[in-house]
Amino acid sequence: MPSTLTGRPAPAATARPEAAPRRRTRVFALPEARWAAAATVLFLLALPLQLTGGPAWAWGSLYALAYAAGGWEPALAGLRALREKTLDVDLLMIVAALGAAAVGQAMDGALLIVIFATSGALEALATARTADSVRGLLDLAPARVTRLTSDGSEQVLSAAELAVGDTILVRPGERVGADGRVLDGASEVDQATITGEPLPLAKERGDEVFAGTLNGTGALRVRVERDASDSVIARIVQMVEEASETKAPTQLFIEKVEQRYSLGMVAATLAVFAVPLAFGAALTGSLLRAMTFMIVASPCAVVLATMPPLLSAIANAGRHGVLVKSAVVMERLGQVDAVALDKTGTLTEGTPRVTGIRPLSGSGLTDDELLVLAAAAEHPSEHPLARAVVDAARTRGLTLPVAEDFTSTPGVGVTAAVGGRKVAVGAPARLPADVEGPQAARAMAVASGLEDGGRTAVLVLVDGVPAGVLGIADRLRPDAAATVTSLTALTGTAPMLVTGDNPRAAARLAAEVGITDVRAGLLPQDKVTAVREQERAGRKVLVVGDGVNDAPALAAAHTGLAMGRAGSDLALETADAVVVRDELATVPAVVALSRRARRLVVQNLVIAGVFISGLVVWDLVGTLPLPLGVLGHEGSTVVVGLNGLRLLREAAWTRARAEDGR
Repeated sequence: MPSTLTGRPAPAATARPEAAPRRRTRVFALPEARWAAAATVLFLLALPLQLTGGPAWAWGSLYALAYAAGGWEPALAGLRALREKTLDVDLLMIVAALGAAAVGQAMDGALLIVIFATSGALEALATARTADSVRGLLDLAPARVTRLTSDGSEQVLSAAELAVGDTILVRPGERVGADGRVLDGASEVDQATITGEPLPLAKERGDEVFAGTLNGTGALRVRVERDASDSVIARIVQMVEEASETKAPTQLFIEKVEQRYSLGMVAATLAVFAVPLAFGAALTGSLLRAMTFMIVASPCAVVLATMPPLLSAIANAGRHGVLVKSAVVMERLGQVDAVALDKTGTLTEGTPRVTGIRPLSGSGLTDDELLVLAAAAEHPSEHPLARAVVDAARTRGLTLPVAEDFTSTPGVGVTAAVGGRKVAVGAPARLPADVEGPQAARAMAVASGLEDGGRTAVLVLVDGVPAGVLGIADRLRPDAAATVTSLTALTGTAPMLVTGDNPRAAARLAAEVGITDVRAGLLPQDKVTAVREQERAGRKVLVVGDGVNDAPALAAAHTGLAMGRAGSDLALETADAVVVRDELATVPAVVALSRRARRLVVQNLVIAGVFISGLVVWDLVGTLPLPLGVLGHEGSTVVVGLNGLRLLREAAWTRARAEDGR
């Protein structure tokens, strides 16, 4: 093979991570920006001609072109909306500009068009930059990769052409081209973009690596395990984009009210025009006042108050490994006031290990024989404890026979036919009622001893008779205790532990992290009951879990959040949000970020309300010049939009981490 795979290197203390490529939309790549610029240039050419007494046909033609350049797109969109019996606020702005021109105020109308077009261009740019911040993650994955063929030669091709099962070569300093598992070699890989770890992690044979992460000083051969479209980075982008297309309840309410408000505003505008006219006011003055009223009373800033903060929060959370599936979910996250946490895979790392093998006397089985039967039966299961049993057998180099007639009951265990024998593996508390006698008593005694030591006991039955017990231990996540403290500070109530594990192991872990409300030995339906009990008490519950047995509770909760790395497919689909990096500390952070987004929505609504009411009163009571009304209206819209986009900044996530009580 052309490249030599090195042994495990020492971590390079001086190695600097390669700067992540940055995707950034250019201003004039947006058609809205180009049309706004054209309208502005035409306006600036016409204005001095008019002020210096130039020919009317010259500056009039330039103003007309400015109207067309800046107004054709919103006018067309407004007419299409009108055809669907929807009154678009943008169309009202165009009508106001044309009304100003009709009474000889061409300059004022053109100024309205320019400011309106510029505001639209800024909104389009903000939206594009929001998308850039998410889709820029795709640039982390290299476009070209080196695939190793069966004869050991190298082939450079597009990463999109890779298939599951291909082997790629990742040289020192290169970015990993696909999600996969190391076949050979050793290196340290900077996974900060995916998992959030601040330091590079050592990787060797059997370890998982992700597309877009940065390889260190060693070379790696990696077997591709996911298509490019299904990589962690691609899923982050896809889910955040889908979330961006949804609308929060607040936004839906605003849009529902907007139609009625717009119709009322049109009626009020006609009254502002007709009433003074009926009492002898001048036509031009009445029309200008009415046009100004229509502009300043338009709810553009109100409509824009909700979505920018929520979408910015979704994008920021996505960059930090929390996929919030919709704006609805982002809004609901900030409402939670109670939390229910699963144990295995949530508070613990979800990678338990077999620490004890106890074949029962009379079973006639050795340690390895008991482990082979249990591992063969558990092999099709995706439960973390099942993986631990299978991994233990593989570590010992044991050959697993094929299991047939496999069935799995969430919260209970699995059964399968292995080598003509019926093998059942599950929790001792689920021991069938018809299993009695000395063998059953010995099994329960062994299981009790393991559980007293803080381990989870797994009972193995062969042909309906207890054959042995396996002891499994899982490591507590390093940030579990801090997360529990943060969630307690955010919600005012300590989280509740809901687990199917035995009460003693659950109580032991709960004591380590500071949880006092422990619900152990629960079946999936029992977890749902615990959640609904909280909700009947008026609480809005956030459930955090990862397994198939957590899926019903995730669905029943006010908001469900799944741990992504070890989470089952059902849990990931059922949950409203997913922690892709498996960093538990991001749970309180995203709740705090949601609350910041909700506060910004309120701020925006207040800003919009103050601007609209102030300008309307000014126009009705005094004399508000049309250009000043336009400036105030569009200025408030821009202020509201930019205020919401503050949550795109890295500082917003940092503040959310600081606000979560730690």
